[in-house]
Amino acid sequence: MTRVRRSTEEARAAYDRMSAWYDLLAGASEAAYVEAGLRQLDAGEGERVVEIGFGTGHALVSLTQAVGRSGQVYGVDLSEGMARQARRRLERAGRQGEAVLVLGDGARLPLANGATDGVFMSFTLELFDTPRLYRVLGECRRVLGETGRLCVVSLAKRGRGSLSVRLYEWVHNRVPRYVDCRPIPVEKVLRQAGFEVLDVERRSMWTLPVDIVLAR
Repeated sequence: MTRVRRSTEEARAAYDRMSAWYDLLAGASEAAYVEAGLRQLDAGEGERVVEIGFGTGHALVSLTQAVGRSGQVYGVDLSEGMARQARRRLERAGRQGEAVLVLGDGARLPLANGATDGVFMSFTLELFDTPRLYRVLGECRRVLGETGRLCVVSLAKRGRGSLSVRLYEWVHNRVPRYVDCRPIPVEKVLRQAGFEVLDVERRSMWTLPVDIVLAR
């Protein structure tokens, strides 16, 4: 994997700046992959689910609908701007108060051991620099219950990587403040972090590979 050189503070400031127009930039192109990931996670009535990097809140709405009033949805995101957009989306959907949103870092989740049945991340894990990426997955393992599951939707690197992936990495390495994520070998990373991979759905977005991985 290439490294992510942008600091946490730089990432927070960047996502605060782009929060009001993020959906215009990426929302439409990411929506189908997020929905596919939610289907893989298959959150059910009464479950407790956390989304790391909830962005403008699209998945939060779906998760609150899936778990119902007997369940609980938590959201953790670095950006206050994104949190404002997510609260507005929940309110418009009639779901205000049904998700607990926390400003925080995925590498330090504010949840007790075994507190959740599911963890969801879409286009988030690849934003973390390599050492922190494994800390995030360690936190996922900590907060998941014994039968808990994790679904990750991510830009993927398979083997050496396609020409489009190598070009993307070249751009990422030269302008990391603007192209802050990079493709990662999702299955390998999850297995190295101690997860059992249950299913992988392979897709592509603008010629870049996207993997939707369900693990426990």
